Amino acid sequence: MITTAVTNLDLHDLGRLAATYDLAECLVIQPLPLQKKLVKRLLDYWRQGGGGDYNPTRKESFKRVVLVDDLARALERIQSACGTRPRVAGTTARRLPGQIAHRELRDRMQKQGGPWLLLFGTGWGVEPGFLSEQSDYLLEPISGRSGYNHLSVRTAAAIVVDRLLGDK
Repeated sequence: MITTAVTNLDLHDLGRLAATYDLAECLVIQPLPLQKKLVKRLLDYWRQGGGGDYNPTRKESFKRVVLVDDLARALERIQSACGTRPRVAGTTARRLPGQIAHRELRDRMQKQGGPWLLLFGTGWGVEPGFLSEQSDYLLEPISGRSGYNHLSVRTAAAIVVDRLLGDK
């Protein structure tokens, strides 16, 4: 297993994304004890500490950020809240067999309803084998105008969420 460090910016931007698009939660998966300690400290600062007093809108967005140990616990949390296992849509910057377009997933989400979990990775992304084993759908990569393809997780999440849930 490979893990990456959580950044303060990731938590800020993913929380604001969840609040803007009215997502129930943004689950941050982090198994490393020191990283979990850091995430908890940041969440506490913005929820109950001076950060929330200083910036109430950020406090509101941080209410949607939830720390979990692994994907299994994330799935359990959603199933417990919704009464059914969520469908998982995995994301990657890599081209892999069986990927579907954002528009196709958007249509499926609208037709099938129910809870969904969008799975993003950081660093080198989610390992392709794990991704294909754990995902019901694999989204095609985000294609820009150049051959460069290395977006931050918060940027990729914003683009994908807008393509799936935006007004278009």
